[in-house]
Amino acid sequence: MYMQLKETFEKVKRASKSLALLSDDQRNEILLAVADAIINNKQRILDANAQDLAKMSKDNPLYDRLQLTDSRLEGIASDMRNVATLPSPLGHITKQKTLANGLRLCRISVPFGVIGMIYEARPNVTFDVFSLCFKSGNACVLKGGKDADCSNREEVALIHEILEKYGVNKDVVALLPATHEATGEMLNAVGYVDLCIPRGGRKLIDFVRDTARIPVIETGAGVVNTYFDKDGDLEMGKAIINNAKTRRVSVCNALDCLLIHESRLSDLPELVAPMLEHNPPVALYADEKAYAAVANSTLYTLHSTLLHHATDDSFGTEFMDYKLAIKTVSSLEEALEHIDENGSGHSESIITMNEQTARKFQAHVDAACVYWNVPTSFTDGAQFGLGAEIGISTQKLGPRGPMALEEICTYKWLIEGEGQTRP
Repeated sequence: MYMQLKETFEKVKRASKSLALLSDDQRNEILLAVADAIINNKQRILDANAQDLAKMSKDNPLYDRLQLTDSRLEGIASDMRNVATLPSPLGHITKQKTLANGLRLCRISVPFGVIGMIYEARPNVTFDVFSLCFKSGNACVLKGGKDADCSNREEVALIHEILEKYGVNKDVVALLPATHEATGEMLNAVGYVDLCIPRGGRKLIDFVRDTARIPVIETGAGVVNTYFDKDGDLEMGKAIINNAKTRRVSVCNALDCLLIHESRLSDLPELVAPMLEHNPPVALYADEKAYAAVANSTLYTLHSTLLHHATDDSFGTEFMDYKLAIKTVSSLEEALEHIDENGSGHSESIITMNEQTARKFQAHVDAACVYWNVPTSFTDGAQFGLGAEIGISTQKLGPRGPMALEEICTYKWLIEGEGQTRP
């Protein structure tokens, strides 16, 4: 381990102990102060973000995710204020009993200690992770991507200024160099980092899982499908599909593949019309039946350049772009089989007015979030009323779905007695 990073990890570990001395009221006051500082220093943050944006092509699908704006900073500050209003996740008694020998057992919620966060071109994550970790009594080691390094450094500098103003050790938040080597060092920081959460694409998730010697919770990669059933409502479907795809194409809950029952192919042109008319429009990668349904419609003459033949690579791909795959299925069972083979366990949705079909879909689909007549764009900690999120867990061991305050706490047992000894 590099001596410089080892020293950083040691400082964060020591500083994490000091968080236990803060009351929830003190933590909330500091979070509100950071939220105010975000608004009062918007231009400072936007200038740093502009330096990052200047290095990336606007055609890059990650550009939108990298970009900060006035309204996005307002939203980040609002989420942080919301976190400050939430009940503390610490000190909750989750189990309590007295044994026959008189021992009193109590299980209470406590912080993990130090949480390491690895993320890519997502400068909003810096503030989100800080707010959730600080509220839950965790210190954090942040490892952002090089694309957002200027933004991340300005944000952490701002957080440090507020922490110092309130007499809190600024080492409770550390930002590592934006290098591949720093990622490897964090993943091997045994004894310093208690939990690592990667947030990014499949390549990053795979690297972290294959490399880490510290505990990891997988998040982020989202290959998202929506099935338009033979009993789906057309107007509802148009709105849901368009929102799931075009709201923000670069996020992990964005729609990647539309599955449509073959009996509803005549409605396909109308279903996709809002996406084709969106600015920018969505390119469609359709199988043979779906391609013919759109190509034979009047819609095709207006948007012929947006219709393409799907390939095997079109399915099971997280596009993070204005692209959508379309697959025709003959039954609910075929749709479920496609999701089993191509989904990532993130978010899946069905559009149908048939409750029996919907319940079967929800029971069968193996994903963190399964929707009925709702777009997958709602997979978000703030939308779930959690204040913010540190990531969307796609694994089954431990937290699953949006991870917020409760999900970044663990527990310990407190045992009290009067001198009992074990026979």
